[in-house]
Amino acid sequence: MSEELFFRAHAGLPRQAPGSESTTRTLLRLAGQLPENPRVLDIGSGPGSSSILLAQLTTGHVTAIDTHDPFLAELTERAKTADVSDSIATLNAPMEDIPLPDGCADLIWAEGSAYLMGFDAALASWRRLLADDGVIVLTEAEWLTPAPSTGAKTFWDEGYPAMRTTGENVTAAMQSGYEVRAVYVLPDDDWAQYYDPLTQRIAELRAAGVDEYFLSMLGQEISIRASHGHDYAYTGYVLRPRVASVA
Repeated sequence: MSEELFFRAHAGLPRQAPGSESTTRTLLRLAGQLPENPRVLDIGSGPGSSSILLAQLTTGHVTAIDTHDPFLAELTERAKTADVSDSIATLNAPMEDIPLPDGCADLIWAEGSAYLMGFDAALASWRRLLADDGVIVLTEAEWLTPAPSTGAKTFWDEGYPAMRTTGENVTAAMQSGYEVRAVYVLPDDDWAQYYDPLTQRIAELRAAGVDEYFLSMLGQEISIRASHGHDYAYTGYVLRPRVASVA
């Protein structure tokens, strides 16, 4: 899906990937103890559903990072409404080259965005941003089976050919120098929280006379999930850099 298509379809929607407030809360709990007033980077923040909740729950400072100015503008307005403007800053920057100093984050958060770089590349690139006892929380699309159905595999091979199983990602995280503190499979309702508003948006675009090919591309992912959702999931990871043992 092109960026133009993605942004047109998702403008004003609450989410740009499967997730929920409940899952954000669960993953934050699994992240464990954070410093008082932690420094948080929300990478690939979109319009800020997670950013705002993280500001509220951690009482820290959140830097929301995205490359789409309309999303960041929407986030700023949402933060005002939620009365957390003083706790959130926005930064337009590519996730593979974030212009912030080493060790600047106690918590890196990336719901549904790391795949844009690739799981391994994201873990390698973002490591320098973490404080010594920092933690990364991300969600990743994954296979639930080593032999997915043809329909699911054909779709994801086009959209995310590097998609792996949970076991493969756990191994990759460990090989990248991280301890895997928690793995959490997002519930089915998290997909509904993403797809239900998107389905309504497709109907609105169709009524507005938008090209049907455009709309069919939007709807394909939803129909694949309905038919083959047992083959794949979104999984949350809580990762901390492994500390070298002292001989």
